Amino acid sequence: MGRHTPQLDRISAPADMKSLSDAELRILADELRDEVIHSVANTGGHLGSSLGVVELTVALHAVFDTPRDKLIWDVGHQCYPHKVLTGRRAQMHTLRQEGGISGFTKRSESPFDPFGAAHSSTSISAALGFSVARDMGQATGDAVAVIGDGSISAGMAYEALNNAGAQGRRMFVILNDNEMSIAPPVGAMSHYMTSLAGSAQPEAAREPGPARDHARRARELVTGAVNDQSTLFENLGFEYIGPIDGHDMDQLLSVLRAARVRSNGPVLIHCCTVKGKGFGPAEEAADRYHGVSSFDPKTGTQAKKRPNAPSYTKIFGEALADEATRDPKLVAITAAMPSGTGLDIFASHHPSRMYDVGIAEQHGVTFAAGLAAGGLKPFCAIYSTFLQRGYDQIVHDVALQNLPVRFAIDRAGLVGADGATHAGAFDIGYLTALPNMVVMAASDEAELVHMVATAAAYDDGPIAFRYPRGEGTGVTIPERGRPLEIGKGLIVRQGFDVAILSFGAHLSESQRAADIIEAQGMTVTVADARFAKPLDTQLIAKLARKHRVLITVEQGAQGGFGAMVLHHLANEGWLDGDLAVRTMTLPDRFIDQGAPDAMYADAGLTAQDIAAIALQAAKVHQVQA
Repeated sequence: MGRHTPQLDRISAPADMKSLSDAELRILADELRDEVIHSVANTGGHLGSSLGVVELTVALHAVFDTPRDKLIWDVGHQCYPHKVLTGRRAQMHTLRQEGGISGFTKRSESPFDPFGAAHSSTSISAALGFSVARDMGQATGDAVAVIGDGSISAGMAYEALNNAGAQGRRMFVILNDNEMSIAPPVGAMSHYMTSLAGSAQPEAAREPGPARDHARRARELVTGAVNDQSTLFENLGFEYIGPIDGHDMDQLLSVLRAARVRSNGPVLIHCCTVKGKGFGPAEEAADRYHGVSSFDPKTGTQAKKRPNAPSYTKIFGEALADEATRDPKLVAITAAMPSGTGLDIFASHHPSRMYDVGIAEQHGVTFAAGLAAGGLKPFCAIYSTFLQRGYDQIVHDVALQNLPVRFAIDRAGLVGADGATHAGAFDIGYLTALPNMVVMAASDEAELVHMVATAAAYDDGPIAFRYPRGEGTGVTIPERGRPLEIGKGLIVRQGFDVAILSFGAHLSESQRAADIIEAQGMTVTVADARFAKPLDTQLIAKLARKHRVLITVEQGAQGGFGAMVLHHLANEGWLDGDLAVRTMTLPDRFIDQGAPDAMYADAGLTAQDIAAIALQAAKVHQVQA
């Protein structure tokens, strides 16, 4: 590697850290930080969060007995130092790559990852589960949950704290408070934790570092002699220790050792850290270095991407902002992802109509329902994988009451390096199952603009539209969207032998499949369904009547658009005759990270796959060229 890392070179597993002195552990942390910077510089990934927990990671593995003790990282954005120390240093060059190690904790990857993560706020619940298992005689030690200030803003974390406090079992929660999850955390709880840090150590909360009397602070924190006022965490049944400096190795080791020796019940240790610590560019722009592409480790300059079409996310944000200039009732909601969803663009034009509810999808959906019931036009922009967290609210608070909430579903389909945990695979199925719901999917960025306009104009009930991650196809973007006719698709290519009915962004792949099929002497109709619900039954009937083979294609799991089409065809008697129908969906398994094209190849959804299925069906039914 070319870098001098004598202490890190001694570590093949956390057990090797037990022989290191505290001074050597401090050196190890410095070497580990440098290792993470240079590793992520090559692969890209979640840099800022990982740099912020280097000292904490070293201290936790030095004090606790992993993997017998269960160290659970909430979300997992911050797990890279942990991976380096737990036998995966040599594999870090494969991070988030096809066939490589995951960017998150993953049970199947290492015994040091006792609980997988990628969605937020699950760690305390899991740690409590391990604690109960220990107390019931299972061969497990202490459970330690490390959760960030952004993640602890979610309701699930407080449900777990409440239950854990009531049970009173020995467990440890480390609150990693860097005042920055992806975007700055929002809400009263964030302000409360900031006030805790400020009242106990105002300078330290703003600037953790070695400039304080470490021994004095450690003594105060271990004895609890910081603040006479009970904290929320104490009222929930936890012993509260902190805030402490999460970059002061001496203080971390003292507090963790003392807590481990003397604690009998649940303990929460509040650590103040700096996101991006030790790498100037990441400290100065924590949001831009939360997730990075490959970069120059000396300057922090990220690799420039080749100029291409604008992203679907950007197109959505601009289209929604444009609609809002004409409609003062239009408002937008994000769950702690303003830049990820494009709503930062909306906010720059309409700041008073943008609501960031924090990591709180359940609340966000019902908040949107209340806005709709109050006469406004809410757009709830949430990644497909995170919308799952608010499903009961979609059912009970939106669909059941037929409230006109608009759901903008980003990251539909397979998403690349974030892998299975972030795949937008299930929304078609779980939304089309709901009465009153309209479900659309954009085939390209121009269609997305029209779907934004359609949703803005639709007041008869809830409506959703999905679109993928990444760049558009490069089509011309309309200056203004036009509302689409609800439940109507269109034919984009006319043939006579095989029909491909595509729902969403695989339309271009379907077109390429048509070229392959036509090279075999058959003609192909390609249609853009636009709507999974309501289905364009007239279009489906036309395709069924005039073709012997009908293929449906979607970027979603089984039980989605293809199932809707099959259900309709069966009920109308189309399956009683000669029509050969095939549905092409994501397979019934989770697909690991890789380049999106490679992931779709793994899923069997390339143009070649579509063509092969069509040709096989045509051969079986003896379609003549």
